[in-house]
Parts: sequence; structure tokens; C-alpha cells
Amino acid sequence: MSQRPVDPARPGTAAVAEVSDMIELLEVVWERGRDTVCAPPVSSAQARVLFLIDGNDGMNLGTLGRLLGAAPPSVTRLCDRLQAVGFLERQPGLDDRREIRLGLTHAGRAYLAQLRARREAALTEAMAAMPAASRAALAVGLADFCAAVARPLRLPAPEGLTSRTA
Repeated sequence: MSQRPVDPARPGTAAVAEVSDMIELLEVVWERGRDTVCAPPVSSAQARVLFLIDGNDGMNLGTLGRLLGAAPPSVTRLCDRLQAVGFLERQPGLDDRREIRLGLTHAGRAYLAQLRARREAALTEAMAAMPAASRAALAVGLADFCAAVARPLRLPAPEGLTSRTA
């Protein structure tokens, strides 16, 4: 990533460009980790489904579609594939049996744990090369960023972000 000059009139512009660069690099790291976790690797879209369901256990297909910004047939196909590999289970709703509630299986939770461990190892290695002050500033900034992203999606803010240390 390059050091971009900060325009005093638009300080967010440089931050947006840096975050964009960071996301592109993280996508490369994430894909490497995803492909090595288990025999039936899941697609990026399927991984997003797993992460959303993990954070919102029991959500229904409609809510999942809204969070993904995807059409119902696409969401159903994603869930079909995840159920076929044993990562997802569907259950009838408690109040309305026509509603389908989604949950991760033990295998789905284990897959996410392995994936997160591989990704965290890659991030730990990268962050070890940063000065301590930069790691601390990054932790604070990312906690605020995650809260801002989660808010409009009506997702709970990731737990413990503000208490993590660099």
C-alpha cells in the first residue's frame, strides 16, 4: 500500500482508498485460507452465508437474502449447497412452520473455526511487522469501522473489538 497525501478538505478520501487496498489484499489472504481448510471448499458467497448465520443463528431465508442483497432463488441455492456438504441445517420456524430458520451444524462451526484460525495466523504474521503504535491505532480504527458497517445491516457489532489489543 502506498502512502497517499491527505487532502485536508477531504481526509476520508485517503482512508477510503487505503481501506479499498486493504480489502483487496485481504481477499487474497482469505481465499488462500478458505481453499486449504477442508476437502469440500466453499465459495466466497457460501462463506459469507456461514459468517452471517454464525452471527445471527436462527435467521430466516428472507433476512439472509436482505443481508446479502440477493434474490430468493440465489439464497436458496447457496443454502442448498451448504446443507449438502453438512454445514447448514434448516428448521421450521417456531411460530410459523412455513418459515425456514437457518443454523450451522457442528461441521459448519468447525469449518469456520478452522478458517478463522488460518486467517488470524496470516494476519498475526503481517501485523507483527508493524510498529506497536500502528497496531494499536489500527485496532481502534477497525473497531469503529466494524461498528459502522454492522449498524446499517442491523447486525450485532462484533464482540470484543474495543477490548482487543494490538
